[in-house]
Amino acid sequence: MPKTISEKILADHAGKPEVSPDELVEVRIDFAHGNDITAPLAIEAFRRAGAKKVFDRERISLVPDHFVPNKDIASAIQARMLADFAKEFDLPYYFEVGRMGVEHALLPEQGLVLPGDVAIGADSHTCTYGALGAFATGVGSTDLAAAMITGRLWFKVPQSMKFIFKGKLRPWVGGKDMILYTIGKIGVDGARYRAMEFTGELIESLSMTDRFSMCNMAIEAGAKVGIITPDSITQEYVSARAKRPYKFYSSDPDASYEAVYEWDLSDLEPVVAMPHSPQNVKQVTEIPKTPIDQVVIGSCTNGRLEDLRLAAQVMKGRKVARGVRCIVIPATQRIYLEAMEEGLLEIFIEAEAAVSTPTCGPCLGGHMGILAPGETAVATTNRNFVGRMGHVDSKVYLSNPAVAAASAILGRIAHPEEVLS
Repeated sequence: MPKTISEKILADHAGKPEVSPDELVEVRIDFAHGNDITAPLAIEAFRRAGAKKVFDRERISLVPDHFVPNKDIASAIQARMLADFAKEFDLPYYFEVGRMGVEHALLPEQGLVLPGDVAIGADSHTCTYGALGAFATGVGSTDLAAAMITGRLWFKVPQSMKFIFKGKLRPWVGGKDMILYTIGKIGVDGARYRAMEFTGELIESLSMTDRFSMCNMAIEAGAKVGIITPDSITQEYVSARAKRPYKFYSSDPDASYEAVYEWDLSDLEPVVAMPHSPQNVKQVTEIPKTPIDQVVIGSCTNGRLEDLRLAAQVMKGRKVARGVRCIVIPATQRIYLEAMEEGLLEIFIEAEAAVSTPTCGPCLGGHMGILAPGETAVATTNRNFVGRMGHVDSKVYLSNPAVAAASAILGRIAHPEEVLS
């Protein structure tokens, strides 16, 4: 019977010839990870279970990336738990500050999550790795503990939805705009516990950076996974990084989908998700000239090198507007170094932006960019719910890096062409 890419991956990992939507299956886990917020809870559950070893020390990672560099004593204690656990079980993929990065940029960069994997993480944006053709999803901390002990986990096989993207993208439009457009069309619960399969000529032309951005925000539509069939672009990305063998899966041409959407995005302008929901989407040209207080360029959604290049292209030779804070956060140490070698960091600093070591800090209102009452931010992050980046009376607008950079320069929400024309 014809199957989707998600169904094929789950069937192979369950040791079954095939699986069907809504079926409960127990599957083998290829990789599991946690961060400084979620892993301490998993470690506590691991201890309560009386476990004496992990299922495979080469298939677990711990990445302190949310409240680091440690913002206070409580966060220091949480980070210490990860370090101690990694030392006790001799985990090679514990990434301390100075070697770490935002987990969903770091793990693909390190070749730890690969095409065809079933990858789980105690973080909702684990769905990022679907850009590689992996079945990747976020789980709770107790599920992470179970996976660290047994190397297995159960899932309900999700129904699949197909999203076909056609046309040719206009300048300054990329994967972030495509996924915001999608969420604007179907809503934040439009793909609840579904596999969002992205395909079509536009997807085939996207860089890995844009693919990561799209799959990263599948969770903002309620999806279990976002996934893209791997191809030559995927192969080029993973071939020099992979720490172990991998497998490309693809959907059968006549596979069954719960719903199919097809859009031509040739006329799409950069879009912005307005407060307080990722589905509250408008093209940037439709938004009033809204004054802002802060811009954040980074995160697991848009902190990769290509994202920083876009921002630098807009900011080069210009200054951040008076009264505006602009915070730039390369997603990993490698990206930080590459951005420095290319002169991107110099552009940001000369523009009077602050450049931070890798951290998730401001995205979740953790630190390194908390908003005060009444303040407004433009961010390349993935959520803009009430109080997400600070005070409940603050506002967050989500955008791509070029729009964020233009907004920093003009001190209001702006199209990049307003700066460059």
